[in-house]
This record gives sequence, C-alpha cells and structure tokens, in this order.
Amino acid sequence: MQLSQFSYDLPNELIAQTPLKKRDEALLMIVDRKNQTIKHDVFSSLDQHIPTNSTFVYNDTKVIPARLLTEREGSGGKAEILLLKALDDGYSYQVMLRPTKRLKNREKLTFDNGKLVAEIIDKEKGVVRFNKKNIKSSLERSGHIPLPPYISRSDTAMDRTYYQTIFAKNEGSIAAPTAGLHFTKSLRNQLTKKGHSFVPVTLQINYGTFKAVETEDIRDHDMHTEEFIVTRSNYKIIETSKQKKRPVIAVGTTSCRVLETVAKCDTLHGITNIFIYPGYTFKAIDILITNFHLPKSTLLMLVYAFGGDKLIKQAYQEAIKNKYRFFSYGDAMLIV
Repeated sequence: MQLSQFSYDLPNELIAQTPLKKRDEALLMIVDRKNQTIKHDVFSSLDQHIPTNSTFVYNDTKVIPARLLTEREGSGGKAEILLLKALDDGYSYQVMLRPTKRLKNREKLTFDNGKLVAEIIDKEKGVVRFNKKNIKSSLERSGHIPLPPYISRSDTAMDRTYYQTIFAKNEGSIAAPTAGLHFTKSLRNQLTKKGHSFVPVTLQINYGTFKAVETEDIRDHDMHTEEFIVTRSNYKIIETSKQKKRPVIAVGTTSCRVLETVAKCDTLHGITNIFIYPGYTFKAIDILITNFHLPKSTLLMLVYAFGGDKLIKQAYQEAIKNKYRFFSYGDAMLIV
C-alpha cells in the first residue's frame, strides 16, 4: 500500500490558523458510507444526522502548557524545551530541545523567573532533569500551549481555552483531541436531553501524532506509542451500548484508537501503537467524528480505512472546493 495514495494538494489559506469563537458553528460534512453520499451542514445540527440513543465516546485528555521558552546564559540565544513524557524518577523528562546543535550536555536552562531550572542530561536522547518534582505551577505561569507546527503564529491566552475541549480533565497531552473541540456545553446538554449518552476514555497524545509517514509502503511505518486508560465502569457502559445496539460514536481518531485497541488486546490500560489503515476491520465503533487531516498522515489513513478510499477522497476534494477549514482548528466530518 503506497504512501502516494494518501496525498492531496491543499491551498495554504485553508489551514485554520485561529479557532472559531463559537465552536459549534464549524462546518460539518456528513459522509454516508451506505448511500455513498456527501452532505453539508454545521456542527450544531449534529443531532439531525446521527441515530437516536447514540453513545458518544470522547477523549478526556487535557493539553498541558508543555512548551518552555528561554534565553541561554552567556550567549543570550533562544532555547526551547517541549515536554514529551515524565520519567520514573519524577524529576526528569523526555523532551525535544531546540536548537539541538548548539545546546550542550550539563547546560542549565532557566524558566519561570529562575524558579524552574532544567539541566540537559542527554542531548542526543532528549533527557532533561528539573530542579524539582512538581513543575505544574511553573508550567501554568510560564509554559506555552504547544500549537501544531502548521499553525504559523505564537500561542496566545486564547489558545489556553480554545485548544482544550470542554471534556478536558486528565492532564498529559501535548496536542488536543481536535474532533472534541467542536462541542459546547450547550450542545452536549441538548444531545443528552435527546437520549444520547457521553462516555470518557483517556489517551495521552504525544508529538508522535504529527510524525510523518516516510516509508513508501505504509505497512513499514514505525507507529508511535501513546498511553491509554478506560475505567472498567465506563467500558461496561460501552459494552452495554453495543449489546443494546446503540450506535457507538467515536469522537475523534484518538477515541477510536482506544476502543479498537481494547477490542483487539482485551486490556483497559496500557500503551497502544495500533496502526489503522485501509483493510482494517473495525470491531468497536459504528460512527466517527473527525477533523480534516494532513496528507500522508496516519490519521488520514485511519479515516480512509473507516470511510472507504473512494468516498473519502471525494469528500476531501469537496471540502477543498467548498473552502472548509483544515486541521486542528478546522471544520468537522461525520462518517456514518
């Protein structure tokens, strides 16, 4: 299966650089697999396009202000740390460092007016050790929201709100589960009153979600790993929904990956590197809500697998023609 099958040309002006002030006013493309049709609406009208008594499964991860910016002592040059993963000792983190070539092992970088100090332990492996265990307060004061690389601006106070879903609870991600960004509390309440239910799962999204597929045969791609957890009580609700034939709607590719991992591995907590691409047989979800994804990305491959190659290609062409907004702050697709 060739990488070129998942390529498309996107005008730069369609890459959403800022969020909509009213989340649920995003455009909604409805892709019907059974009838092979495509329709257009707005996200606030979601209820009109889904079966009654559906079960929404959403990712309740919370994005942390994981990007730390400073100046190097002596040279005054800029330096940056992007936190990827807390290590077992409580002080150390796996990180991305910039500028990698100029930074040195044992060099110390200072943040939060000197209250937070990171020593570079292993530049090549990207390991730093902080001067204290609990860095949450320092991150809240001086950390930056790690906006995706295709957003060509610095983060602002606005992003602390808008690059977070209304479901955000469990801290640990450095990217938002973007399909969930379209929900408002009002819309969720409306859907609940109409008989739909909402169930959380957690998948901590790391920078691997932006990792480009580079192998010509996508099956040779080394899929990134992410930690997930589903409580037993919540999974029982999802199982009961399936038994009662209530459609399970995955809010985003991350929720989909969690549910498909659980179905495949029969475990509710662990590390997943599930790679879903065309030919995959879905076991857990019936409907998918998703954004419009980067060309040649694993997220796009998952959407192709669920919606079908021909129909999703047509949907993306139509989205470009109708000037949908793409990627994290962009519009939404409902695949039924």
